[in-house]
This record gives sequence, C-alpha cells and structure tokens, in this order.
Amino acid sequence: MDLNKIRQDIDKIDDQIATLYGERMKLVEKVSEAKKESGKATLDAEREKSIILRVTDMVADDKKSYLKRVFETMFETSRAYQTANAEYHSEISDNIKNAIAKGELKFPVKAKVACQGVMGAYSGIATERLFEIADVSYFKNFEGVFQAVEKGFCKYGVLPIENSSAGSVNQVYDLMKEHKFYIVKSIRLPICHNLVANHNAKKEDIKEILSHEQAISQCKKYLEQFPNAKITACANTALSAKMVAESGRSDIAAISSRECADLYGLKLLETNVQDSDNNYTRFILIAKEMEFYQGANKISIMTTLPQNSPGSLNKLLSKFANLGINLTKLESRPIVGSSFEFMFYFDFNCDIKEKGVQNLLSELDNSTEQFTFLGAYEETV
Repeated sequence: MDLNKIRQDIDKIDDQIATLYGERMKLVEKVSEAKKESGKATLDAEREKSIILRVTDMVADDKKSYLKRVFETMFETSRAYQTANAEYHSEISDNIKNAIAKGELKFPVKAKVACQGVMGAYSGIATERLFEIADVSYFKNFEGVFQAVEKGFCKYGVLPIENSSAGSVNQVYDLMKEHKFYIVKSIRLPICHNLVANHNAKKEDIKEILSHEQAISQCKKYLEQFPNAKITACANTALSAKMVAESGRSDIAAISSRECADLYGLKLLETNVQDSDNNYTRFILIAKEMEFYQGANKISIMTTLPQNSPGSLNKLLSKFANLGINLTKLESRPIVGSSFEFMFYFDFNCDIKEKGVQNLLSELDNSTEQFTFLGAYEETV
C-alpha cells in the first residue's frame, strides 16, 4: 500500500470537509439570527439527536460511535459560534451590563474594611496590602464580615478563599452564595508561619500549640515533632498568639505570623514552620454591589450540572474551550442534603466586557438549576 497516496486522498476529503463546514457555519449564522428573532434557545437537543440518528445510519456499526462524537463536537462549535455572536439575556447578564455601563472604576486608596479575627490576622495583613489606607474592623467569624458589609458598617470585606496546601475555604463559598456578594479584587498572600511563645518558654517544654485549623493543616509535618503536645484549633492565628500572650505560660505556643509575635510581645521559637515553602493564601475582597475595577481579568462562578446527563461536565468545559477561555480552577463538592449532586467552582481568565463571555454566563444562568456569578476582578500578588 502506498501511504503517501492514501494521505493525499485523505487530504482531498479533509479539504471537502473544511469547505462543507464553512458552508454549514454560514447557515448556522442564519439559524442564530432566526433564533434571536423568535427568542428560541441556542440548544435544540431534539434536533441534534435526530441528526445523529440519521447520519449514524450511513456508516458501519463499528464507526457509529465515532461519528456520533464528531457530530457532537460540531454541534458544540456551532453553539459556541452562536453564543459568541448572538444576544442573550438573563438577570445576571443584565446586571453585568449595568455594571459595565458605569465604566472601569479606579480602585480606592482608602476604605473601611471588615476582617475576621483580631489585630495581626493574615486577613488584616492582606487588607493593608490591598489598600494604601485601610480602616479595619475585626469580627469574630466569617458571617460577621458579611453582616458588616451587608448592613453598610463597612464598604468591603476581606476573606480567605483558598490555600495552596489546605485547599478551598468552603464556608466562604457557601456564604457568598447565601448573601449574594461579589468579589471585586483578590490578592495572593505568601504565608509564613512561625512557632511563637512567651519569652520564658523553651521549645522542648511546649505541651500545647494553638492555631487556626488551616494553619495546623499547613504545618502538619512540622507538628509531628511534638507527639505529646496538645494541638488546639482556634478561630484564627492572631487570636491564638493573643491567647498565648495573655496566658503567661511557658509551656504553650502558637503558630502565627511574625507580625503577631511583634504585636503581642512574643518571641520566635522557630521560623518558617509551614510544610511547603510555596505556601500562599488567596484572599478575596467582597462588596455588596457588583463593581468592575480597572484591570479586572478574572471571573469566578459556581454552578450545578444536570443530573443523570452523561458527559454534562465535558459539554460545559467545551463551551469554555470553544471561546478560548483559560480555566485556572475547577473544583467540585457535594451539595449538602442532595443525592449525588455537586456544586462546581470555576475560575477563568477573560474580559467581562466580551460579548461571548456575557452570553456564556447568560446561557449558564438560564440553563442550570443553580448558578452564581461571584465576580469579575483583578488578582494581585
């Protein structure tokens, strides 16, 4: 068999396929216009199924499933083309358009901000890096931060959303959905944990170590050298340092920041005790109103997928791929109280002003049972 001759024949067929695909997409444009005028949805599942039933009759049984995938891919690209060029509406997309109409806002120099914890907490450190001048109020828990912003006591709130070692802070995601707040900026803060104690303490005498559960998780290997010490979880690392200072004990220590040691008059028993040198936490800045500041190039959403629908995640991912959108995070977790239903979290890089992106968000808002737009924002380091 002449391989070159076979390839030449394949090339001729590929050229015909490309020509026919171009002609098909011209008709897709007309279909898109007709759907726009009639208000019909982009997806017509019944028609797609009838096409697959028809065309798969034209090939041998051992090729039917492969041809099905070819047409499903073609349907996906056709819908992506319609999504990018049509005009879709939903409550989310209308709110986005209204926010865009305000123009790109300049990020404020000074603000009143709510944080969880006490002075010296990592969220407070993140806030000081986000704003040149920050008037910080501390609250006992994450719910308190949301309440402070919701009631107008503070314009913004700063919350941890993800750690490179311990993963996502699911409670914050849940509260974002419950309270309908928006991310307007984020920052990646390098986290350097230290073992801190009162000045009369010695490392070998430590019987109890206090810290936040995430910090404890990030220092798991380090803590193995204290097999007889009690590990106590606190509301945050700054509070643990404060408790150690107020105790006056020489057999107790905390895992916290260097800033906390200075703030509460503690000494550093050991520095950089986190298990990974590349340890950072993402903090988000939330606001009650949807606002887009200059440099916003990242979008976060939460959504469910249709149950008992094979390939539903793959179909969703193809929507991003067909628009050339780069996903930077994909995570799922079970929805409490449901049977085998999951909530999916997506972070992706793109411009919220792009029509195709707005249409995609509108399509998800209209077609999924639960959809939450978390915000479009810039992430600083």
